[in-house]
Amino acid sequence: MPASHAFGRHDPATHVIVHVSDPHLLADGAALGGRYDVDATLAQTLDAIRATDCDPVAVVITGDLADLGEPDAYRRLRAAVEPLGEELGCPIVWVAGNHDERSALREHLLDLAPTQAPVTGVWNLDGLRLIALDTSVPGWHHGDLDRAQLDWLRGELVSPAPHGTLLAMHHPPLPSHIPLFDILELRHQDELAEVLRGTDVRGILAGHLHYSAHGLFAGIPVSVASATCYTMNVARPATEVNGMDAAQSFQLVHVYPDTITHTVIPVVDAPTGDHFTAEWAARMAALTPEQRLEAFSRKLAP
Repeated sequence: MPASHAFGRHDPATHVIVHVSDPHLLADGAALGGRYDVDATLAQTLDAIRATDCDPVAVVITGDLADLGEPDAYRRLRAAVEPLGEELGCPIVWVAGNHDERSALREHLLDLAPTQAPVTGVWNLDGLRLIALDTSVPGWHHGDLDRAQLDWLRGELVSPAPHGTLLAMHHPPLPSHIPLFDILELRHQDELAEVLRGTDVRGILAGHLHYSAHGLFAGIPVSVASATCYTMNVARPATEVNGMDAAQSFQLVHVYPDTITHTVIPVVDAPTGDHFTAEWAARMAALTPEQRLEAFSRKLAP
């Protein structure tokens, strides 16, 4: 909504980030597990992002980019997503997950040497610093951050950024209420918390769980985006929590001087109402605050 149509106390966000997670692409467009059309759900997600008209400073994809780490999966993912970055005029930030293979990711997504070096990076997004960490452990599904990466992160955080810092990582430093998920969690969380305390880190973006979740880590808000491939029906008993081809979503991250919001955007084709229109917003903008209150806020008698 244009700034002239903002009726509340907050100015527009200084930065907007699109947060996507867990596409799990396979080579040759194969269906994941023989049942999930992950190419189709990714395409639907990209179309939904285009429809938001949100002018983001970055699109961040927090891991499990390819399900088996196949070179063709990375090439096809790049071909699908990079045009979106060009349309939006912003970088695509690729984050490694436990299903990814570092060497293939580095070569086929980043045009780097195909080594086992962690996939990390730092972006200056108009004064907002974004740091991508690599919590993947080659050959394993749990997450970890070794001393070398923690020392690197500490060095990057020595000087604060004008609008603060966001971290992007695959494994969230949060507990899961699903007992069976704890074997896949991030290790050395105490050491990470020690690095982050007293820094300008304002938020952590993560994935991995295939459902949206929020919490605090070392006093820092953590937001977990759901998956584009399949999601988890976490209302079921722990032994029955399996994937479902429904409720795919991504998040819009709005950064303000004093807060950050994370809005879950469902990827669904469904009709919506027609109460709010551009014409309605223009009429409201032409009124005084008192007139708007009278015209819209008062409840009508039943």
